Amino acid sequence: MEPMTVAWWMWLLVGIALLGIEILTPGGFFIFFFGAGALVVGLLALLGWQPGLPVQGLLFLALSVVSLLFFRKPLLERFQRSIPNKQVDSLVGETAVALEEIPAGGMGKAELRGSSWSARNLGDSPIQLKQRVRVERIDGLTLDVRA
Repeated sequence: MEPMTVAWWMWLLVGIALLGIEILTPGGFFIFFFGAGALVVGLLALLGWQPGLPVQGLLFLALSVVSLLFFRKPLLERFQRSIPNKQVDSLVGETAVALEEIPAGGMGKAELRGSSWSARNLGDSPIQLKQRVRVERIDGLTLDVRA
């Protein structure tokens, strides 16, 4: 009796589907290795290697897990190196305008880039209406400012 095998094209379809899922989801390079394992088993089957389904499945799992363990971390490091690690658009250092008087250590409103923000006065003296202030820090939706 001949062992049950999975056709080579089915392994290739599974591999392509898994690679497509990896591209469409922000998974972090997990599914990629299972797609690559399925493609390798499919290519081996296309070249004439036709063991039974359990052997094909074990090879698929072994290739996927081993490649995941050995190649995921270096690939992630390589791709993350190209991502800038600084904030692209930071408001710290920008100049805002007080929309009301803000007491020393108190809260008020300030305008920055055409939007009204809650502002906390970090200085020792009050900030006057329409006075320009410097953004020192951002805490959620509150600007920490100083005259």
